[in-house]
Amino acid sequence: MDHSPRHIVAVMGLVSDTQGRVLLVKTERRGWEPPGGQVELGEDLVTALKREVIEESGCDVEVQQLIGVYSNVGGLGIVMFLFLCTHLRGVPCGGDECLEASWFTPEDALRVVTHPAQGPKLRHALEARDADGSAGIVYHVYRTVPDPRAAEGYRTYYEMLSERRY
Repeated sequence: MDHSPRHIVAVMGLVSDTQGRVLLVKTERRGWEPPGGQVELGEDLVTALKREVIEESGCDVEVQQLIGVYSNVGGLGIVMFLFLCTHLRGVPCGGDECLEASWFTPEDALRVVTHPAQGPKLRHALEARDADGSAGIVYHVYRTVPDPRAAEGYRTYYEMLSERRY
């Protein structure tokens, strides 16, 4: 058996428009969340994020600064990079990968993003955006493990292990 380290690399963006609203996409598995997804082989992080936002919402974005790194050390071993983004063009709409896409006020976004692993990412992103990114980069380590008794019908249990700012 090969014991070489393996991680899935992913990206996520807090996309804001000129009115201060944030773009969310609705997936069947996790509900509402900021757009993002897996980085494909040979793809850089910024290119991957632009592609994912277009695929999930139909919107073009400008990727700005890196504001967070999230390590899920349970299950699949995902490392996710979170960026602030600015909406350039496009009307949010669902597609092959997402049921819906829409703009939300920050308060409404915090209310509708209920997945245990996505809520903290949204909160960190909104804090960074409101501080013009001057809060530094958050490094958040968590674990998700299968748990049929987990809250709100999710099939995994979310456990935060550590958080630091750099």
